[in-house]
Amino acid sequence: MEVLTVRYVRVRVRRLPSAIGYLAVGGATSVLAMFALIGLLVVAALSLIGVGIPAIPEAMRVIRPLIGADRRRAARRLGAPIEAVYRPMDGDLRQRLGTAFTDPANRRDIGWLLLHAVTGSYVAILAVALPVSAVNQLLIPAYWQLLPAGTVANFGFTVDSWPKAVLSLVIAVPVAAVALQLPMIADWQAVAARTLLSPSEDILLAHRVAALTATRAAALDAHGAELRRIERDLHDGAQARIAAVIMQLGLADQLREQDPEAAQSMVRKAQDTATAALAELRDVVRSVYPPVLSDRGLSSALSALAARSPIPVVLDSSRVGRLAAAVEAAAYFVIAEALTNATKHSGAQSISIVLGGAAEVLTIVITDDGVGGARETYGGGLAGIRRRAEALDGRMGLTSPVGGPTVLRVELPCGS
Repeated sequence: MEVLTVRYVRVRVRRLPSAIGYLAVGGATSVLAMFALIGLLVVAALSLIGVGIPAIPEAMRVIRPLIGADRRRAARRLGAPIEAVYRPMDGDLRQRLGTAFTDPANRRDIGWLLLHAVTGSYVAILAVALPVSAVNQLLIPAYWQLLPAGTVANFGFTVDSWPKAVLSLVIAVPVAAVALQLPMIADWQAVAARTLLSPSEDILLAHRVAALTATRAAALDAHGAELRRIERDLHDGAQARIAAVIMQLGLADQLREQDPEAAQSMVRKAQDTATAALAELRDVVRSVYPPVLSDRGLSSALSALAARSPIPVVLDSSRVGRLAAAVEAAAYFVIAEALTNATKHSGAQSISIVLGGAAEVLTIVITDDGVGGARETYGGGLAGIRRRAEALDGRMGLTSPVGGPTVLRVELPCGS
């Protein structure tokens, strides 16, 4: 029993600093929550006379960063993400007002503001005062004689004798015991935030369906664009060259009797044109699905891709084995597009590509030491990378401060 008690105390003491920090920061956000509530009340009061009605959607939007900060703090405390699902607040004023009043996420935000504004400050004061008080109780016997008589007040009595100083040590025990509950109180506050700010399962499902519908539409658009590109490459390239071969062979057949040398030259031209057409056909096939992927796997295909890059590439794919064909193709084209973008815009001297992740997710991290400042634009290469990732229910993240480095992170579910 004593061993369990000592272990319990050690665990609580170890968690105490993070709990105090969490609750103290919560006190600051509680004050901000109070100001946010006052602002919402002012907007509501002005709305009664019609002046504040246009400000309602914007007021709901303004409080979201504060709510987001508490949501992220609670997620870090609990070790699990808390999703933020809001309906888009766009359209005309009537539509924005309808969203502001009917979106369950807005009601959850206001509920958290009310709870946190009322309780957060008091809990923060306790989080700081209890440990300080416990330490003070332990130190009173050491310093009470050093101060003028009657100046050391303690829980309703003045420490002016050794019995009262010893009593301070006795009082330190329950105070410390209560202070050791602060990690549990911090967990309660985080759980309350998760309970109020987390969307329901139905809302999550609806949001998931909407996201999948959007990514499916984007994937279909990308697929259509890819088909049009292939058709254009075949029509303008290989098809035109094959037509030229047919014409050159026809001319050679007509000249065979009259001018054998000219006919022979025409045959050689036809042969060169056919060779070029074959090379273009191979390029088109490689752009659809590189044969090396099916023959030798993703690592070998990426090694060949890195070798062709004008910027030196350090590739680490040793932790990746064979994957589903769709995942390997997506990873290949993501990296190919990233290398193309870096070559065109980054001014980098080197590129690092690392493949890894858990068994169920392939993680690709591409880093270059270029000028940075990369931005995702509609129809650009980065947007294409995002579409490829989202088509497989994956994600893309980009960090590119001005001056570099640029870090592109792509996660592709492997379905295992």
